[in-house]
Amino acid sequence: MTRPKDILLVTGMSGAGKTTVLKTLEDLGWEVVDNLPLLLLDRLLDAPLPEGSPDDSQPLAIGIGARTRDFDPERIVRRIRDLRDRHGLEVGMLFLDCSGAELERRYSETRRRHPLALDRPANDGIGRERDLLAPLREWANRLIDTTDMAANELAQQIRANFAGEDLGEPTLSIRSFGFARGLPRNADLVFDMRFLRNPHWDADLRPGTGLDADVSAYIMADPAYEAAVSRIEELLMLLLPRYRAEGKSYVTVAIGCTGGRHRSVHVAERIGRRLRDAGFSPSVDHRDLGAAPQDALEGSPVVL
Repeated sequence: MTRPKDILLVTGMSGAGKTTVLKTLEDLGWEVVDNLPLLLLDRLLDAPLPEGSPDDSQPLAIGIGARTRDFDPERIVRRIRDLRDRHGLEVGMLFLDCSGAELERRYSETRRRHPLALDRPANDGIGRERDLLAPLREWANRLIDTTDMAANELAQQIRANFAGEDLGEPTLSIRSFGFARGLPRNADLVFDMRFLRNPHWDADLRPGTGLDADVSAYIMADPAYEAAVSRIEELLMLLLPRYRAEGKSYVTVAIGCTGGRHRSVHVAERIGRRLRDAGFSPSVDHRDLGAAPQDALEGSPVVL
């Protein structure tokens, strides 16, 4: 009998993107099963691998939700603990969340009925499902809020976080952003770079970004830069191993400035390099890098 090395349970709000996640994982080489009744889990784990499967066994993703037969959140949590404690399997849970208003919009656009409100308004089913899934959301060690994500953006995030991943290791993401365009929904830690002098107010630097050498040099020349960024790096070196020890497998560090094009981008890139040098494997992305510079977003220039 060959059991999968890693098992990921994918659950969350109906309409939040579970189908997209499972299809993306399948493309990455995972074995994927959707809506598997819990009583059949042992039979699935004990079944022979499909012909042509690698010897070291594929990771397994199982989609579960309110439509799954014999769905019982408390029982699911107990079963996962049993798989971990008695069988020594690496089991993770990814919970996909989304705001109620966005879910209502998606159901309205697709003209589909919510599975828990076939004869009532969608928001009734959404509220009922949110209460039903609360124990799984609390227990899950991974959470993605898809409110502001298109399907291709969610697929990209799944590819970045799960391709060739060991579920026992933290998945670390460094994301730059602009406060003027809103906080990232999935951030675990947020660091504000608006105390650094702003390249936006230098006419020669404004069109550039924190990826450019001249912009980086301007930011690094701020007297507060080195001490502040070094302390943030030291804090992350302290926290990340402790998150791992507590079983937190998904950590997003958000680095913000006003517009999200200069200071936050440079600092996110530097922190990413420092963490790689320390043995971590962060992905670095820049949410607002492609946004056009706007004086109205940047406020007034500060003279230091």
